[in-house]
Amino acid sequence: MSNQPTVEDFLKIREVSLMRIKDAKEAGGQKVVGIYCTFCPQELVLAAGAIPVGLCGTKEEPIAKAEEHLPRNLCPLIKSSYGFAVSDTCPFFHFSDVVIGETTCDGKKKMFELLQEIKPVYVMQLPHLNKTQASMNLWIDELRNLRSFLEEHLEAEITDDAIWEAIDIVNRETAAAKAICDLNQMDPPPLSGLDLLTVTWSRGFSSNKEEVINMLNELHSKYATENQDASPSKPRVLLTGCPVGLGTEKVIRIVSEVGGNVVAMENCSGYKTLELQTSKEFDDPIVALAHKYISIPCSCMSPNPYRMELLERMIADFKVDAVIDLTWQACHTYNVEAYEVSKLVKSKGLPHLHLESDYSNSDLESIKVRIEALLEMVNQ
Repeated sequence: MSNQPTVEDFLKIREVSLMRIKDAKEAGGQKVVGIYCTFCPQELVLAAGAIPVGLCGTKEEPIAKAEEHLPRNLCPLIKSSYGFAVSDTCPFFHFSDVVIGETTCDGKKKMFELLQEIKPVYVMQLPHLNKTQASMNLWIDELRNLRSFLEEHLEAEITDDAIWEAIDIVNRETAAAKAICDLNQMDPPPLSGLDLLTVTWSRGFSSNKEEVINMLNELHSKYATENQDASPSKPRVLLTGCPVGLGTEKVIRIVSEVGGNVVAMENCSGYKTLELQTSKEFDDPIVALAHKYISIPCSCMSPNPYRMELLERMIADFKVDAVIDLTWQACHTYNVEAYEVSKLVKSKGLPHLHLESDYSNSDLESIKVRIEALLEMVNQ
């Protein structure tokens, strides 16, 4: 990597990490843990001396292979994730010794049953209430069970001290990622929507946390001190809803093509988790982790007020002109929650658009027409 990282350097993270992981496994049997969701506590993986990596699930190509086993009317994210695994076309899945799943939706938890035929999978049983002591007790026990699973399958001891050290690393990475996203509160924003996605999504594939923290901090320093373009500001769009990654960025691209700019993303691959830090006020690091991760405002939580509170703050902080709520086909929790998002945005007097789509390009023109209409409302 260069001394002054660019967005293009973040695009290289996957390739660099793959080579390092391959070499480390061949040289010394380095353990790798594949992760599908932000609910997985990476701190436990790091404390075991393993590398946590995000797994592929944002491209359309492997979906046909997945549909040999899965129903066609299932969420494309689930089908893409499974298709990559069953076709052995995700190198990170290939190198993973174990995979961590979670019960954020019925489709995923059933898909993980099939996935267990390929790799050892631990499915975290996630409580869907996050304000009761019973839920907290269940979640603490679940993280303890995950700790035991990782110790057994990775043949490693996970000490409390190692967890606290990992907590410090992840807290610093989260703060660095949030600082990058917060740069776009400036007008004009220094990062385009696609640049923002590239940085926030790519960091999940890094095999070296300290390196990616340095990259984020140096990129922040670069953009925070550069003279900003004084050209007229484009309509500022907030994207919320289901996870988006490179390969499924069509809405972000179309917004740019028709004259707008996605300045912020409230989703799992964006801002949703970036306010959350693991507190040091607890004696037990597992309890500390449980309090952080159960607070993630995923639509699987019922009720889920923190998401609306976060959206309200982001609308103000990022000086948003319009909101697009993107739901992938068959994602029922986000589809239902779209009603509450719509009410919130309309109460702010802002244009709002709810899109339901899949990973294909068959609806590009219709999406383009609807986004053009949205931005016309901004300019009126």
